[in-house]
Amino acid sequence: MRRLPAEVIPRIPVPVRRIARNAIWAAGRATARWRPLPDFVVIGAQKAGTTALYAYLRWHPGVTGPSWKEVSFFDRHWWRGEAWYRGQFPLRSGQRLVGEASPSYLFHPLAPGRARSLVPDAKLVALVRDPVDRAYSHYQHEVALGREPLSFEDALAAEAERTRGEVERLVADPRAFSHAWWDHTYAARGRYADQLESWLEVFPREQLLVVPSEELGERPAETYAAVLAFLGAEPHSLPEYPRVFEREYEPMRPETRAALAATFAEPNRRLEQLLGRNLGWS
Repeated sequence: MRRLPAEVIPRIPVPVRRIARNAIWAAGRATARWRPLPDFVVIGAQKAGTTALYAYLRWHPGVTGPSWKEVSFFDRHWWRGEAWYRGQFPLRSGQRLVGEASPSYLFHPLAPGRARSLVPDAKLVALVRDPVDRAYSHYQHEVALGREPLSFEDALAAEAERTRGEVERLVADPRAFSHAWWDHTYAARGRYADQLESWLEVFPREQLLVVPSEELGERPAETYAAVLAFLGAEPHSLPEYPRVFEREYEPMRPETRAALAATFAEPNRRLEQLLGRNLGWS
């Protein structure tokens, strides 16, 4: 089975990663004028299959982009400027489509306007996952990284207080970074309709494709084909469609699942109205 870049990178020691990253950034800036801006951007959502989808796209012979996911220019690196962003992409190579994937773009309050100002013609792909499952997967990810000491129920209860004022701080200072906003927004990131509407305020509807991650998992070949058609890439199939980061952990408490499902019932209805389809989330 092919290994995904996201599976390999964490195995590299942090000091080595930093040296490599800084070398890549320096070389990219120096040659930025010969590097393209992206034709497409996978904008999220976090823990919804962006790692797998971006790997599938990078394995297409007519698609290129950074060999790593999460350039994160339109959220945390905007202040570095266009030359830095161009420097993340390969030197021009024929007629291949160029793209990147940064799953926090969907959620960041300033990302839509920033993207519109620099890549107004880019096609956007957003993956959405049942927000109950997405929230629990996000929580388990933070626990595995040692960034979440609370139980899932306590973390949900603490989310509003933990993140109070953080959006305002991000909006006020382009260089600001909020660990609370990045790490602990378990419920907030699942309110997809609000986020998609922010993107649709500045991008035409025909430039945005919304893909339920359940479809990517259950019918990867068909979903991959649909994404390629949307991007204008030649049809292509892969010998396999590996999953990524499938961790085993204790199931969510039934009462917690029921409470979250009730919390997301209205946001999910709004999303289904926006998309004009039933997503089948309970």
